[in-house]
Amino acid sequence: MHEYLMSVLLGIVEGLTEFLPVSSTAHLRIAEALLHISLQSGYWKMYTIVIQLGAILCLPVYFRARLRELIISFKHRLEGNRPVITHPLTLVMVAFVITAIPAFLLTKVIGKNLENLKVMGASLLIGGIVMWLIDARNAKWERAGEQASDRGLIRTWRMDGMSLGQAMWIGACQILSAVFPGTSRSMSTIAAGQVAGMSRAAALEFSFFLSIPTMFVATAYDLLKSVMGKTENPIGVSDIDAHQWIVLAIGFVVSFIVAYGAVAWFMSWVRKRGFVPFAIYRIIVGTAVLLWASRGLG
Repeated sequence: MHEYLMSVLLGIVEGLTEFLPVSSTAHLRIAEALLHISLQSGYWKMYTIVIQLGAILCLPVYFRARLRELIISFKHRLEGNRPVITHPLTLVMVAFVITAIPAFLLTKVIGKNLENLKVMGASLLIGGIVMWLIDARNAKWERAGEQASDRGLIRTWRMDGMSLGQAMWIGACQILSAVFPGTSRSMSTIAAGQVAGMSRAAALEFSFFLSIPTMFVATAYDLLKSVMGKTENPIGVSDIDAHQWIVLAIGFVVSFIVAYGAVAWFMSWVRKRGFVPFAIYRIIVGTAVLLWASRGLG
């Protein structure tokens, strides 16, 4: 397969799956096996980091108006000597720190699981079942809406109304996605938010905002290690030729565009229909990957 076409395909896979609760890591590994390619060389490892960065950068662009609103409200709280501990931006950073420290300490464990199709398949399957059960449990009150007299299990309808405890809980649950690839960072944070009494929309918005520092720092760290030669088969910037730069650029741009569209669509879909279709997809794909891995086809 021509590398330009392959870059387009991998960019689409990354852009579609980075923020949907289906695991981009697992899908890139599946694509690698199906296309009979290897993403383990220094250059292609850097490529996967670059396309992930493209997907991540769509978030501050898509949420630019909301980010501006939150920054202004945070500034007003500081100037008015009001507590900022429960401000959404503070809660995002609290959840990020709770995830980042254990994830950094477990780097070796994470590295061992990244290529394990059985771990990915099991994580997809179990995560799908968990997501389905949690979303179905909350569906009655989601349909009733915020104005209903009986709000049931849902206490927080907007991200602005989150508590410190909810943020800490979501940050702790996000660690699962780092240790067990295939879990999906998006799935773990959304499901954790729903368990903590958040609506679909509130949990989804917080998940998107939490992914900005989480994924940016993780991607920047991986890219720095790759450039500095701290990984297996490292590659320096000076080692990349013109053709390879074009391949990187194609993957970056395609991933950004597709991720932007996926985020816009996902925000609209979830408010009306919930997460069950994604849970079913995870169960099907997870089962297929486990069967595939058990036969040694990966």
